[in-house]
Amino acid sequence: MLSTLVKISNVTNLSDARYCAGMGVDMLGFSMDATSPDYVDPARFTEIRNWLAGVQIVGETDETDLDQIRQLLDAYQPDLLQIDEAALLPTLSTIGKPIILRVNLAGLTLEQLDALVQANPTNADYILLESNAPLHLDDDLKMVIGQLATRHAVLLGVGISPATLHERLSELPIRGIALTGGPEDRPGSRDFGEMMDILEMLENE
Repeated sequence: MLSTLVKISNVTNLSDARYCAGMGVDMLGFSMDATSPDYVDPARFTEIRNWLAGVQIVGETDETDLDQIRQLLDAYQPDLLQIDEAALLPTLSTIGKPIILRVNLAGLTLEQLDALVQANPTNADYILLESNAPLHLDDDLKMVIGQLATRHAVLLGVGISPATLHERLSELPIRGIALTGGPEDRPGSRDFGEMMDILEMLENE
């Protein structure tokens, strides 16, 4: 059992899925967007899911069209839905599934992130903080993240490494962390590298 909640984002293969599920990861995220480089089509998704037990499945999308999102939910039947657009939260609160709001920190100023703290988007069950570009967690950014984490269940997906893991968990009141899946070296084979180190550290606590 892991000592904190862990979500793996952008899972694309069975190797990642089975390893992470076996390690006790809480959530596995799969991209439902055909335009994404990490896209997993419904047939492949079903094939992978049939091998898994004891882990929640997250359907990840940056889609903003409500009808399209509903079609994706019908096709994938995930346990949770992850979206990128906060404006969709009031409408999607009626779908009957927990919702993760993904926030790209690389696209926000500190003032904008602070505004998110004040906006209090209570319709999101989790707020996932990730970055599409390299990002340094300086003291100012950690302060705002800490404020957000006192109000919401924050999953931190930036600044996490074997060297920083314990510091992040001790200094920020986050609900858990988010890591990202990777490609197989060859079918059925994968070097889990840093992900393995982090999960083993959480397992051994």
